[in-house]
Amino acid sequence: MTSEVRGVSPEILRQVKAIELRTRRLVTTLFSGEYRSVFRGQGIEFAEVRAYQHGDDFRSIDWNVSARMAMPYVKTYEEERELTLLLMVDRSGSVEFGRPVLKSERAVEVAAVLALAAARHNDRIGAAVFSDRIDHVVRPAKGRLHALRVIRDLLAFKPEGKGTNLGAALRYAGRLLRHRSIIVVLSDFRAADWERDLRRLALKHELVAITIDDPRELDLPDAGWVELEDAETGQRILVDTTDRDARIKLRTAAEQVRSARARALQQIGIDHVALRTDQPYAQALHRAFALRARRMSR
Repeated sequence: MTSEVRGVSPEILRQVKAIELRTRRLVTTLFSGEYRSVFRGQGIEFAEVRAYQHGDDFRSIDWNVSARMAMPYVKTYEEERELTLLLMVDRSGSVEFGRPVLKSERAVEVAAVLALAAARHNDRIGAAVFSDRIDHVVRPAKGRLHALRVIRDLLAFKPEGKGTNLGAALRYAGRLLRHRSIIVVLSDFRAADWERDLRRLALKHELVAITIDDPRELDLPDAGWVELEDAETGQRILVDTTDRDARIKLRTAAEQVRSARARALQQIGIDHVALRTDQPYAQALHRAFALRARRMSR
């Protein structure tokens, strides 16, 4: 695991600035009124004691104060204002694919939006990059400059591993974060045996899964004989894409993988935002978080 991305080039710094400028309006509009509804605080803290009012929960009565004042008083609490947002960013071989942008590029830009939104609200932001190992970690801290450092490291990072060990990454997040936090996993979830670790992490933290897919993983073009290579294992197969039955078979297999992923995320009970490399992400992100904000305000 690295603790620092070294040798950051001027080009990377230009990219950081470009992302900040490109996402500024989205950060402002996406979370201006919804941020606190979407991402609640880590817990509750004591605010004050006040006189009991009709409808108050009797379990909140402060019996010591009530005895002294000869009338019932209740303890009131408020949500902690400070959040910790951890961005778990997949950089395995399968996300280095996509058109017009790579899945990994889409993940970094969405992570940048969330990091800058968190910085605007004075929350702590951290990031963990993973493949078949934890490759790089930026520990949570506050401030716009720290958010830009997170974005810089995500852009500058060059993965070594090609496989995906999502379960190990989720277990690491559980060890890294001691208090209840928001964990956003940006991945295509092309990995095995991650469901139990995700469920366990969701018991303590608020989780959001942002999946990123490319349409060519679902629909192969009619382009004759094509050699397909698994980006993580290197395994290759030769496919005749003029064969309609072969294309249908591959599409069915891909749909089954996506359906199983969506079903697992739903059963675990975490929010799922589905993005594609060939479509703008702003509307999908806004719609998903608006639904979450409405649900959490009930």
